[in-house]
Amino acid sequence: MDILRIATAGSVDDGKSTLIGRMLYETSSVTQDKLDAIEQASRRRGIDYPDLSLLTDGLVAEREQGITIDVAHIYFSTPRRKYIVADTPGHFEYTRNMITGASTAQVAIILVDARNGIAEQTRRHYYITQILRIPYLVVCVNKMDLAAYSEDTFTTLCHDFKALAASATYPEQQLTFIPVAALWGENIARKSDAMPWYTGPHLLAYLESIDYTSIAASLPARFPVQQVIRPKSEQYHDFRGFAGRVTAGVLRIGDRVVALPSQQKSVVEAVFAGMNQTDAAVAGQSVVLTLADEIDLSRGGMLVPENDAPQPVKEITAQVCWLDSTPLVPGKTYTLQHGVNRVKSKITEIISRISVETLVAEQGVGELRLNEIGIISLRLAQPVFAESYAANKYNGAFILIDEQTHTTSGVAFVM
Repeated sequence: MDILRIATAGSVDDGKSTLIGRMLYETSSVTQDKLDAIEQASRRRGIDYPDLSLLTDGLVAEREQGITIDVAHIYFSTPRRKYIVADTPGHFEYTRNMITGASTAQVAIILVDARNGIAEQTRRHYYITQILRIPYLVVCVNKMDLAAYSEDTFTTLCHDFKALAASATYPEQQLTFIPVAALWGENIARKSDAMPWYTGPHLLAYLESIDYTSIAASLPARFPVQQVIRPKSEQYHDFRGFAGRVTAGVLRIGDRVVALPSQQKSVVEAVFAGMNQTDAAVAGQSVVLTLADEIDLSRGGMLVPENDAPQPVKEITAQVCWLDSTPLVPGKTYTLQHGVNRVKSKITEIISRISVETLVAEQGVGELRLNEIGIISLRLAQPVFAESYAANKYNGAFILIDEQTHTTSGVAFVM
């Protein structure tokens, strides 16, 4: 059974936690004792219906304020597949939490309050889904019950969002609009009788229909090595395998590969998934590979197709989302981590800062502050085999780590 990773986003109080709570409820993923506790908590707050948002707002501060602060990961399943949902915050000051929560998502759900329309944070979150190149985006126009289930309201908001998407930097993103009332379960796991004018699928039916596996599998194979397997036993005395996760593409027995950075070549001899041997390893699968030759390859190295290898780079231009309260300034050094590799890097220039509201690049800025997004250039002490994020998102991202505090200061995407 495959796993679909979802990130929810949108402005504060647009109903993200309620929508996820409703999905948990509709898929029978909540135990009866948990439902009883939610009903009691709702009554204490003077609410005469179960407040399903309490299923996801786990922090005490979240429950007191009725907002999401941290990223909560929620799990549920259907007979079709398993789901992992990152319930990300809507407040501006927690934008960095949204970025980290959505970094592995295949689908983003952005909620828009039917009464309020597109807010500043809606634009910000949409722009982040573009930066992260999340292939599927669902815009849920929520609280349709408070807008009298108006088709005109839904149509207007769809038109406004399409105008925003006209300046998309990732036009391949598949955009879908669904009118919902998450509080009452309208168009969540069943078609709404209150909105007969909507002829599309309800939210869960759409999520069930998504086929995302072919995207990563269609890219050139990339296999970062996590560990070299050398069992100390008589039975496997000569065994030398390479453990890791295939981040993109497919590696098959007989494929000619080259090891990076040694540039030594060999052929895939065997593929082990757990204790079982298989013919191929596909994107997202953790495996152990053995090669026909004894070559120089260790943790931090990478196996790639002989005829489609990335080139080493020591100077990088990247789009960065700054996560640190200490501003990014030119001249400062950071540890750059690409996969499991860590190298020293220096910020040579802040090329521009991007206004998320207007998508206009501001030139000549001296620093990037917390939650700001910009384009920077870096020089590395040693080369890495990173690619353009647009060409291969699974090999085109890295993080910047403060050398003194060891804080993850920024997440960046190679341009």
